Amino acid sequence: MKIFLLLCYFASWAFIPHLLLLKKRPAATLAWLWAILFIPLVGAFFYFAIGTDRLKRRRLKRRNLFSARASRQRAPAAATDDATTALVASLPRHDAQFLQLLSRINQLPVSSAGELHIRQDAAQFYPALEARIRAARHHLHLEFYIWQGDDTGVRFLALLAEAARRGVIVRLLIDGVGSHGFTESLLADLQEAGGKFSWFQSLDPKRNRFFLNLRNHRKLQIIDGTTAFVGGMNIGREYEGRDATLGHWRDVQVEATGSVAAELQEVFADDWFFATGEKISEPVFFPVSHGRPRHPVHIVLGGPDRRNEPISKSIVSLLNGATDRVWIATGYFVPDDILLAALELAASRGVDVRLLISEKTDHPLLVTVGRSYYGQLLTAGVRIFEYSAGIYHSKVAIADGQWAMVGSANLDYRSMRLNFELNLLFRSEAQNAELCHLLENDFALCQEIDPTTFARRPFRQKFAEAALRPLSPLL
Repeated sequence: MKIFLLLCYFASWAFIPHLLLLKKRPAATLAWLWAILFIPLVGAFFYFAIGTDRLKRRRLKRRNLFSARASRQRAPAAATDDATTALVASLPRHDAQFLQLLSRINQLPVSSAGELHIRQDAAQFYPALEARIRAARHHLHLEFYIWQGDDTGVRFLALLAEAARRGVIVRLLIDGVGSHGFTESLLADLQEAGGKFSWFQSLDPKRNRFFLNLRNHRKLQIIDGTTAFVGGMNIGREYEGRDATLGHWRDVQVEATGSVAAELQEVFADDWFFATGEKISEPVFFPVSHGRPRHPVHIVLGGPDRRNEPISKSIVSLLNGATDRVWIATGYFVPDDILLAALELAASRGVDVRLLISEKTDHPLLVTVGRSYYGQLLTAGVRIFEYSAGIYHSKVAIADGQWAMVGSANLDYRSMRLNFELNLLFRSEAQNAELCHLLENDFALCQEIDPTTFARRPFRQKFAEAALRPLSPLL
């Protein structure tokens, strides 16, 4: 038995070349190296299960090779593109340059929206989504990380089945880990009515996929290719504040119409293709918007299939370009060195930088790790607020008086490198002001971290933060 264990221990070293070739950040590489070498077998097992943070997948090529775009009539699309170009050209130079920078970072074109609406909490989002489902004429494409099998989930499944029975094409894509409690038996009515369903699986040995930890955290809903929702909201009774153990649930979704809906349709098409192998290519799924574009919009995609960490770089760009304020709300806060430096530099040059972080969470270790960064941020002038009135699940950022970002990505390692994430950045004074008002109300419900009091926190808390911080790339 001892010889067997010894052989297994040395065999676990076989993961080390794979780890080094991944070219992770040095801190993450060292953390996994220590785990493999000094926690025999266990470290190797966990590295095999969750250590990989990169994934190659076949994609439906955007623009020039994407079958739907290639087969469409180009004249109306060109007119729409011209309208968006004219809208961007009318912006102040630094704003136009900012959009150009983001386009290069994300390798996606700048888009536009006719209408933008902030949907706060399930009280606003669920009725809006329900109304769009009932009004759908051609198709409904829905993508969620979590879809609970409770009464809320069953109610929305009934709405989708009703839509399918009246001839609407329905596709539902949910993550296999996020929705682990969901049973396919609940889909009987939807599938009988002709609706399509798929799990998003990055762990599927039959398809040469072995990455349990690479999850689809996106929340995207598209109605008839003309309206789209993006944000942090899932489907379940807890989002309505009906789970007594969690309390009130704060979240945000943004509803957008116009050209951006077709761009977001391509995001769904890529994810659906990854999950099912089915191509969504017919032109009818990508209708040309003929409305007047009013808001410049940019899609920010993140995931293990994108090596340049576009979400992190986009947020850093937002911080670097701000002159007045940057307020960021996030469920989890475990920043990398680049984001940490950007926050400090923005505050040091006089920008009003505020962080709103959820104190109540289903991952309490992340709260402890996040607090290990508070000291240097507070010293630089960043104001930090912890929300304890319930679960704070919103992912929101506002910069100065124009820019805003809403999406699924938290400010942590998992969102920046491991999960498939989706944020929507837009320039709108009205929506910026609405989100500013929302955050001001939430700040009033928080406990602001006082630098002097925080410095006097108990030694055991400081030690826990220091001990867990080196493990932050693994959490």
